[in-house]
Amino acid sequence: MKKEINKRGNGKRFDNDDSKRGDRKDFNKKPQGEKVPDLSRKKTFKKEDKQTNITSDKVRLNRYVANAGVCSRRDADVLIAKGEITVNGKVVTQMGITVGLKDDVRYNGNRLNPEEKVYVLLNKPKDYVTTVEDKHAKRTVMDLVTDACEQRIYPVGRLDKQTTGLLLLTNDGELTKTLTHPKYNAKKIYHVYTDKPVFANHIDQLASGITLEDGPIHADAVSFVEKEDKTQVGIEIHSGRNRIVRRMFEHFGYRVMKLDRVYFAGLTKQGVPRGKWRFLTDKEVTRLKAGLLK
Repeated sequence: MKKEINKRGNGKRFDNDDSKRGDRKDFNKKPQGEKVPDLSRKKTFKKEDKQTNITSDKVRLNRYVANAGVCSRRDADVLIAKGEITVNGKVVTQMGITVGLKDDVRYNGNRLNPEEKVYVLLNKPKDYVTTVEDKHAKRTVMDLVTDACEQRIYPVGRLDKQTTGLLLLTNDGELTKTLTHPKYNAKKIYHVYTDKPVFANHIDQLASGITLEDGPIHADAVSFVEKEDKTQVGIEIHSGRNRIVRRMFEHFGYRVMKLDRVYFAGLTKQGVPRGKWRFLTDKEVTRLKAGLLK
């Protein structure tokens, strides 16, 4: 079915999100790929076994360096051989040496944190607050990932209480800064359900730009999800301003009845039922760290 689209520069097609169908899928099956609104490209991700953390008193130095996020274990062996790793102030070139969590291990003069980095993709339900701790909230997203890992993870950005969909949680501070900083333009796509049909000229204005109380804003791409249903709109945006999608539609007098984030920085929630989570694959993590956020 032909889709309607408005975009600055060039057109993109917006395909309907299949999160409802995904909620009925067997979570133990491999995701088969999800159509996302503007690119019409299927993303297929393999499931990954639960990540492990350092639990013993002593670990091999190459694993310590790899878990600190410096490089892979194989590349860590190369750094050790070159004398670029120090342990308690001494250069170590011996392979197979073990170190403890209290040892001072450094690379380029910087002390390494051996805690393994964890990346959790959650399909957030309604009525959960996106925060690590809130004494006024009955439920937070952390309640949904309590058994995910031993590490202390936290949400990357926010989804408001009534918004559902893709939310990433991690203990990787550097990646969090990249994904949330405006200059990196991490793409976000939302499926919007309004209380009444949206006029086509309002779609045009969302694409060309409007001015809200906190400044101008425009959608990177926007279209009707289905030609016959004008109450469902897909919108691509990279802004992280508070409640920005809801406010863009409220600007024209529409009430957003449901808002679902279906895409974030190259990730989709395909194969993850509402309220469930999975670990990112190594391929997905590598892609994010490489700055491929579209």
